[in-house]
Amino acid sequence: MISIVNKLTKYGVKIPNMDILLSCIRSTSTSTRIDTVGVIGLGLMGHGICQVAAVSGNHSSVIAFDSRKESLDRGRKNIESSILKMVSKGKISEEDANRNLKSIVYTTEISDVANVDLVVEAVIENMDLKRKWFQKLNDICKPETIFASNTSSLSITELAEASNRPELFLGLHFFNPVQMMRLVEVVYTKHTNTDTFDKAFNWVKSIDKEAVKCGDTPGFIVNRLLVPSLMQAMQMLDRRDATINDIDLSLKLGAGHPMGPLHLADYIGLDTCYYIVKGWSERYPQEPSFVVPHCLKEKVRYQHFGRKSGKGFYQWYGEKRGEPVN
Repeated sequence: MISIVNKLTKYGVKIPNMDILLSCIRSTSTSTRIDTVGVIGLGLMGHGICQVAAVSGNHSSVIAFDSRKESLDRGRKNIESSILKMVSKGKISEEDANRNLKSIVYTTEISDVANVDLVVEAVIENMDLKRKWFQKLNDICKPETIFASNTSSLSITELAEASNRPELFLGLHFFNPVQMMRLVEVVYTKHTNTDTFDKAFNWVKSIDKEAVKCGDTPGFIVNRLLVPSLMQAMQMLDRRDATINDIDLSLKLGAGHPMGPLHLADYIGLDTCYYIVKGWSERYPQEPSFVVPHCLKEKVRYQHFGRKSGKGFYQWYGEKRGEPVN
């Protein structure tokens, strides 16, 4: 019902007493839907998740938490700038933008997420840190709050078991940039109950994303297929089977990819690629596709991380890619 109201207003249909109508809809449907959302960490991914949740117009409040004031302020600035840009491009009305912005509560107090229906964790990719946050959240949040991690590479099962509410735990893997990328992988474990999964899956669709279902396999769907393919391209370099340019050109023209695997690895960040596959190879030593190529180790050793550092398999000038690095 809320999504229908939002679509009508998006196309200029005026509905009297909009706030009262939305409040009535929410008050009669809180048992079957997610009304309030908390986002833990307002960095690159967290601020994007917070924004799309707010812009959907489906929530009475979105609690944006970061323990560091400077990170919170930076995330807030990014959200406000992005939403105002949507207004300037005619994607949403100024009235809707103001309503969406007012729905976001920025805080450095973790207790402010105590009563949300869903918590999405988006802190850095560190298992010990994530475990500690979920243990803390378990003590703070109401018993029925659903917990989700936005991790791209860590075990959802391990995090679920550390949270002390594994039946209410799952993965919600958004892609960067969150505001533009439509896909969200909804990841279940052997503990996740059906009601939890269904609520989370439907929530993803309610914020105008495409949801896919996946079990807790390393990397889920996209990265499980993508990361080993990047490693294979790097192993071709190690063996001198082909050049950087020819590998990337072949995948673009021969397979229809928007960019080649080495270009993409630079864009993702070679340090990120390294730590993902290093963790997988240590955890699953019998899996032959989880291998760290020599050239990747050397790039990371010299802090040639790709786009973010200005040099990787290519030279980079901000967002512009230069020539291959021999």
